[in-house]
Amino acid sequence: MSSPHRSFSKDDKDTRERFCRKMSMQEYELIQDEKEDESCLQKYRKRCMQDMHQRLSFGPKYGYLCELQNGEQFLEAIEKERKTTTVIVHIYEDGIKGCDALNSSLTCLAAEYATVKFCKIKASDTGAGDRFSDEVLPTLLVYKGGELLSNFISVSEQFNDEFFAVDVESFLNEYGLLPERELPALGNGNTDEQDVE
Repeated sequence: MSSPHRSFSKDDKDTRERFCRKMSMQEYELIQDEKEDESCLQKYRKRCMQDMHQRLSFGPKYGYLCELQNGEQFLEAIEKERKTTTVIVHIYEDGIKGCDALNSSLTCLAAEYATVKFCKIKASDTGAGDRFSDEVLPTLLVYKGGELLSNFISVSEQFNDEFFAVDVESFLNEYGLLPERELPALGNGNTDEQDVE
């Protein structure tokens, strides 16, 4: 007959005591070591992913708007660059409508498209200042492999009176002059992020 009060055998009591007892310091340290190991493993994975991303990102990185001082630097910026690198040059003068806004926009885009070389040069510093009258400024020249791909004179006329980096980005993308947007940096030091496995 079965009784509602079950009697436990000696083996059952031993098993129950093993599960109910407190954890020893040695067991606790083992569990903590496993957690630390997992954290180290996640950091290692993240670092490997960053390294792999850098190796797969071909070409030099720029990330800023470079000021060219003269015509010689202008030619070097175009001709001495890799054939796969897009070079966007803004020809401007101080006080010309749209030039400051375009410089600000290109500074933002340079940070987002680090594989594109963004440059600016004053028309008077090019050595061909007579070709760049105030009526054609601001001008954008786009080169790749030393060849001129696009030439946009009075480019600010393509935008509203007030324009921003997103407007310039859309304009350049419309003509297929910008590469795919850069991947965000893999791991910004934030260890709370979940890794993809």
